[in-house]
Amino acid sequence: MSSVRSRLVQLAILVAIIAIAPLLVPSNYYLRVMTLIYVFGLAAVGLNLLMGFAGQVSLGHAGFVGIGAYSVALGSVHWGLPGLYSVVLGALASAAIAALVGRPILRLKGHYLAVATLGFGFLIALLITNEAGLTGGPDGISVPRPVVFGWRLRTVEQWYWISGVALIVGVFIAQNLVASTTGRALRAIHDSEVAAQAIGVDVAKQKLKVFVVSAVYASIAGSLLAFCNGHITPDSTAGFLRSVELVTMVVLGGLGSVLGSVLGAAVLVLLPQVLTVFHDYEHLMLGLLMVLCIVILPTGVVPSFAKKFASSGA
Repeated sequence: MSSVRSRLVQLAILVAIIAIAPLLVPSNYYLRVMTLIYVFGLAAVGLNLLMGFAGQVSLGHAGFVGIGAYSVALGSVHWGLPGLYSVVLGALASAAIAALVGRPILRLKGHYLAVATLGFGFLIALLITNEAGLTGGPDGISVPRPVVFGWRLRTVEQWYWISGVALIVGVFIAQNLVASTTGRALRAIHDSEVAAQAIGVDVAKQKLKVFVVSAVYASIAGSLLAFCNGHITPDSTAGFLRSVELVTMVVLGGLGSVLGSVLGAAVLVLLPQVLTVFHDYEHLMLGLLMVLCIVILPTGVVPSFAKKFASSGA
């Protein structure tokens, strides 16, 4: 199957799932859960561009989710900005901050890069928490639902479709980015930065570019999360555990697989809902299942099954 055809098939599958799912679920609760899958899937797709294709680790990516979420909250509550303008403001702020901090951070490699991004995430979370007069502190802040063409977007169904369309657009852009010369440069950097530089790739520029792009993805996901929930807190947006969840989604779905990021988000959002029957052992069972998945499918769910399917077809 050609690369273009493969991308179109993957996108068609995603569109079909988003279009058909509302017809199959019995209540709005399930639409709410699927909305969260699409929101976190969007953030995971952006992070996979950074980790899976460029090979750069980020343990503080939830910081950009927090920037996007609090941009729409502060824009609506304190500055009187319309919802769409606040989303754009958050994306621009995330891009600017990513460009600023990315230059020194992305010079680091391995554990040093992971620690540096971790510190950035902690810094954003602490800033949001400590500026209680502006952000509401640990208790968070309420986010007014936006008004578009005179309609206030407040229902679960509306945010289901908005987040679904946002995910489709995000996946489409990511697929085309991966297939472009930039994507080939990122894969070269992932394999060997020295070799990539030897063939003329501007390593520093390409790493910074994908870092900014992934930050914008996370920021838009954060803005959608804020509008969907109607209330945000530092832990629910920019907390360390949120960063760990995003990394887990990428690794579980498959590094270097755009659609795998969405599947990883689906697994990590759905599993806690399923495991509530275990009550006190919910987190233990979640951790155990995650470890088993990584051990059995070390390259991630989508790449592992794709490899087995290809080998069986051969």
